Amino acid sequence: MRIRFPYDARVSTLRLQTKLSYGIGQLGEGIKNTAFELFLFFYYNQVLGLSGTYAGAATFLALVIDAFFDPFLGSLSDSLRSRWGRRHPFMYGGAVPFGVLFYLLFVPPSGLGELGLFLWLTTFAVLVRMAMAVYLIPHNAMGAELSADYHERTSIGGWRLLFGFLGGFATSTVGLGYFFRDTPDHPLGQRNAEAYPEFALCFAVAASLAVLWSAFGTHSRIPHLVEPAHDPEPLSFGRLWRELRDSLQSPSFRALFVGTLVFFVTRGVQTTLGLHLSVHFWELGSREILYVSLISFAGLLIGLPFWTVMSRRTDKKPSFMIGVTIFSIFVVIGPVLKLAGIWPARENETMYLGLLAAFGFMGTFGAAASLVTATSMMADLTDEHEYDTGRRQEGIFFGALAFSGKASSGLGHAIAGVALDLISFPTNADRGTVPPDVVRHLGMLYGPATILVLIAGVVYFARYTLTATRVSEIQKVLEQRRTAVR
Repeated sequence: MRIRFPYDARVSTLRLQTKLSYGIGQLGEGIKNTAFELFLFFYYNQVLGLSGTYAGAATFLALVIDAFFDPFLGSLSDSLRSRWGRRHPFMYGGAVPFGVLFYLLFVPPSGLGELGLFLWLTTFAVLVRMAMAVYLIPHNAMGAELSADYHERTSIGGWRLLFGFLGGFATSTVGLGYFFRDTPDHPLGQRNAEAYPEFALCFAVAASLAVLWSAFGTHSRIPHLVEPAHDPEPLSFGRLWRELRDSLQSPSFRALFVGTLVFFVTRGVQTTLGLHLSVHFWELGSREILYVSLISFAGLLIGLPFWTVMSRRTDKKPSFMIGVTIFSIFVVIGPVLKLAGIWPARENETMYLGLLAAFGFMGTFGAAASLVTATSMMADLTDEHEYDTGRRQEGIFFGALAFSGKASSGLGHAIAGVALDLISFPTNADRGTVPPDVVRHLGMLYGPATILVLIAGVVYFARYTLTATRVSEIQKVLEQRRTAVR
């Protein structure tokens, strides 16, 4: 498949307005991720009474099915030819269905029973993720097409991630501070079943509007994006398998793919258990959880520009590895210290919450490095792939990376759900009522049990080899080829 680039607009500096319009679409993904990771599992397990094994299995199945759907959708968007280009028809098409399905996920009919709740959760979690993928995979792929500049790609990814974090931040802060605030009738606000449908409606509308805004705001860029020069091979499982196999021929992509897979298994465990840990291990109320979340979000806000600049000075790979190492240390050190008996007493609220917030800040500060560089590295890998094969396939690369992240995260959710049942963690438990040995086991699951896997992911990622110099060499050859085609 030869590639046609309309004149040289692709390599010019993008206007800030274009970057903002592109990035705002990530609000929808940020809302969905935070709602799933912070509230959904807790809602079905601790409010509706679905067992941890069932809840974990449902989220695992949803993620795995979605993970297989992502590469298919990426390949489909790579080969689409329309007057709206390859990406925008999907972006427009996913917005409203996502909002409707997201709302229905949080309003299961009463009287379903455990099996009925499991089926409702599984079905709508699958549909929500697929509806978001219809928009998100082409949206991410378009980000790699907006600029060929090695460092501007990091800037584009940074804006996308900033809005993703803002979406997640709004979901957690408004959720904890308003919908699930502690009241005399509901001392533990997260267990107020009546608040969840209102929460879902609010953020379903917000997410759909953000997706539509991004599609409209980048519509003018359609003439400047990449188009296939010839009709592609018809979409089939054989073509999809060959494209996935070809993408994994790159040692650098394998490093990013496997490193992401290992990393998200541990993150799946931690995000699933996050609210359980805050309520029962740290014994925090909604306001205290909100306070820690605010400080953690500040770490992301500061980390994004810091690591964007740092990646220009040290390159992307060192920034990625340093950031993940910082994240790995600070995300587990809190539970380890508390389990060891050297954490401040709960009565010393300033030290207790201050130290917890500081560790949260450093953890998210480090996480910003991997997040801001990973998308940019994916764009570089599509250049390498075109250099090796002659095919431009941003969609299949972002779909394959999403497959790695989602399948492994789904496995993490399933492991967490089964683990809760293995340690006999009760459902519908009020703060302070869970037996101390069970709470201790919860802390061990979140902290020490994950650190070795995180280290393995960092070590494997060391195989990534693309540098600024190498990408520049590749792009010079690609431009010579494109000039010969025009």
